[in-house]
Amino acid sequence: MAELLRLLLRVAEKAANVARVCRQEAPLFQLLVQEKTGDDKNKKFVQDFKTLADVVIQEMIRHDVGAQFPEMADFIHGEESNKFENGLGESVIVTVCGTEEETAALLATVLDGDRTAASLLARAIHQNPATTDASTDALTVPLSPSELGIWIDPIDATSQYIEGREEVLEEGHLFPSGLHCALVLIGVYLRSTGEPVMGVINQPFNYKEPSNGRWSGKHFWGVSCGDINICSLSRPKCGSEKGRGLSAVLSSSEKQVVKESLTSLCGPEKLMYASGAGYKILCVIQGLADVYVLSEGSTYKWDSCAPHALLRALGGGVVDLSKSLQSASKAQEGQAELTYHQSQTECKGADRWANQGGLVAYRDCSQLHSILTALKGKL
Repeated sequence: MAELLRLLLRVAEKAANVARVCRQEAPLFQLLVQEKTGDDKNKKFVQDFKTLADVVIQEMIRHDVGAQFPEMADFIHGEESNKFENGLGESVIVTVCGTEEETAALLATVLDGDRTAASLLARAIHQNPATTDASTDALTVPLSPSELGIWIDPIDATSQYIEGREEVLEEGHLFPSGLHCALVLIGVYLRSTGEPVMGVINQPFNYKEPSNGRWSGKHFWGVSCGDINICSLSRPKCGSEKGRGLSAVLSSSEKQVVKESLTSLCGPEKLMYASGAGYKILCVIQGLADVYVLSEGSTYKWDSCAPHALLRALGGGVVDLSKSLQSASKAQEGQAELTYHQSQTECKGADRWANQGGLVAYRDCSQLHSILTALKGKL
C-alpha cells in the first residue's frame, strides 16, 4: 500500500503539471479559453479542449497505475470517455503511448494537426516529477492491489479552472471560488465492500511565485483501513459543543429550505458557499468548515471517493443525506456512508454513478447529528 500511495502522489503531481501547463503555455491556453462561433462552431476539438485536458490526465493516471499494478488495470474508473472526434469528423481514442513522440503524434490527430500544442502536452504527460512524502514509507496496510479499485476526477471544478481567477490563499480562511478550487482527485476503494480506503488530493494552484508567475501545488492524502487511520493533515479543532458555533459550506444553488434550516442552526455568519464538490469536502478536511451539505444528487463517485477516504482517516465520513434522514436512531445515521463499488443499474450514463441521495461530509458524528436533526422533515 505504501508503494501504491507513493505512485498516486506522483501521478497526481504529474496531473497537476498537465493542468498548470495548459494554463501557462500560450498555445494551450488559447485552446482552453477560445470558444468557436459561426462556421467554426462544429470544430469540436477547440470547444472540447478542456475535456481533452481532463481525458489526458485520466488516461495518464490509468496508464501509470496499470503499468505498475496490472491487476488494477480493469478497475480504474474516471469521469470522461477517451473517445474523441476531431475537426475532420474522425474518431480518435486518446491513450498514453510508450514514448513522448508517439503520444504527441496521437494528440496531434485530435488537435487537427496542431503539433506545437500536442508536443507541449505530451512533454508534460511523460515528465516524472519528484514527489515523495517521507511519512508514507512506513505504511503497512494488509491489502493487496487485486482487492482495490480507483476513481479519478482529473480536474474537479472545471469551470473555476477555465475562468482562472487567482486568489492569494490565507491559512485558516475559506475562499469561495478561483483556481484553487480546481483539484486532482484520486480515490481508492475496496472492490468487495465499496469502502474508500485511500485518497490523494492535489491542489495544482495553491501558490503563485511573485518573481516568475509560476504556480506550485499542495497535496493531501489519507489512508483508512480497519484500525489504521493516517492522514497528511492532523485533525482540526472542532467548533463548540452541540451544534453551537457549527459552520457549514454549501453550493450557492442549494435549496432555499436547506439554507434557511442551516442559517437557524449555524447563524448566517457561519454559513459559507464555495465552488467544486471536491473543494467543499477539502474545506471540511482542513477545518475551514465543519460540514458540507448537499441535498441534490449532483455529485458523483469520482467527486467524493478521494476526500471521503481522508475524512474517514480523521474520524469523520460522507453519508447519503436522504438515507441518513430516514434513520430511526442516532446510531444508524453514520451507517449510511457512501460506497463506491456498485452502480445504479436503473440509471443511464454518468447518472449510474451519481450520489443520488445528496450527501453530508463531516468530521465529527455529533455535528452530523445536529445537521440531520435540523433537516429532518424539511426535505
